[in-house]
Amino acid sequence: MSPRTDRAPRRRLDEATRRAMILAAAGAAFDEAPYARVSVSAVAAAAEASEALAYRYFGTKADLYAAVLRARLEDLADRRHAAVAALPANTSARDRVAAVLAIELGHAAAHPLTWAAPFLSGNEPPEALVVRREARAIDEQELRTLLRPAEGARYTYALWGWFGFVDGACLHWVQAGCPQDERWPLVEAALGALQGALGDWGALG
Repeated sequence: MSPRTDRAPRRRLDEATRRAMILAAAGAAFDEAPYARVSVSAVAAAAEASEALAYRYFGTKADLYAAVLRARLEDLADRRHAAVAALPANTSARDRVAAVLAIELGHAAAHPLTWAAPFLSGNEPPEALVVRREARAIDEQELRTLLRPAEGARYTYALWGWFGFVDGACLHWVQAGCPQDERWPLVEAALGALQGALGDWGALG
């Protein structure tokens, strides 16, 4: 039997470029379908790479998913920092938090399936939980830096409770299709919840 000649030759790319292409293809795949329905072979094909190469770079499907999450959450953190840094020095604590929330909602709207996955039972591997826990700890510390609340267990519980409120409200918004006309009411509700949890905005930041 003669060898096939109808296959396009695979491009020779350096490791960093090929890895980035696989990661991008995986991100697109996980945005389109739940974790369980995405195959590494399909991701590799979309990235014009072999399945073996995808496993070589990322180890397992779960590790590939975790790598997608880590890259996105790091990018999200960078965009939050940039948004706050762009504000005037005398910006109120309330408006700084509002800027952060706007970035967070934009991220959820761009990746609704992967954003909502941790709240839907069985939709993520354990490796993803590790990444999300690390990111949430950083989020909490950044919020403390942003607000500079008083020390004490009362404020620690208030901050963690507020994250729970935002998660629940944002999940409702995402499942409703991320309606644009409800974006600002969601931000306002989250700001009100934080003020209620911590006290007067004037005492913060």
